[in-house]
Amino acid sequence: MAFRAKAAVLISGSGTNMAALLYASRLADCPYELVLVASNKPEAAGLALAATEGVATFSLSHKGMTREAHDMAMDAAIRQSGAQWVVLAGYMRILSPAFVAAWEGRMVNIHPSLLPKYPGLHTHQRAIEAGDSHGGTTVHLVTQDLDCGPMLGQVAVAIAPGDTPETLAARVLIAEHQLYARCLADLVRPSLTVGS
Repeated sequence: MAFRAKAAVLISGSGTNMAALLYASRLADCPYELVLVASNKPEAAGLALAATEGVATFSLSHKGMTREAHDMAMDAAIRQSGAQWVVLAGYMRILSPAFVAAWEGRMVNIHPSLLPKYPGLHTHQRAIEAGDSHGGTTVHLVTQDLDCGPMLGQVAVAIAPGDTPETLAARVLIAEHQLYARCLADLVRPSLTVGS
């Protein structure tokens, strides 16, 4: 593929979803490439993985900074990388309204529940306690309202008898790794035909 959409991935931890996106981007027909992996935690393990794979990295601790100042610094690094899309992959920060507005329609997130059920945290525990038959994962565009943007895809994962939040989370993570790359590819592909 001659031209591919450029994406920056924001992480806060191990970066397994980032890694899934990265390895999917190595496939010949993938319409995106990762040009930056950035984190609010300089010690995030995903940064080392990205660097090993030859992807540029940026880190800046949010400690001692206002949310707005930190987001401005992240935004500057993203723009400097040439990224056209922002991909949140375990980025554990609520973004400022200005940052969200700047990337509206071009920022995507993955959430470990079948939205609109269980926005926010502790999703697997909440699904188990509610007696749900399934948990799952949702990819959505990011808006000002937490975990409420337009949905791009979902995968349901059955809740087994005796599941704990940890055992369910492990299976949902596998589903996340499959879903995110597919949804990101479907999202960016139309932009390539219009030359944006």
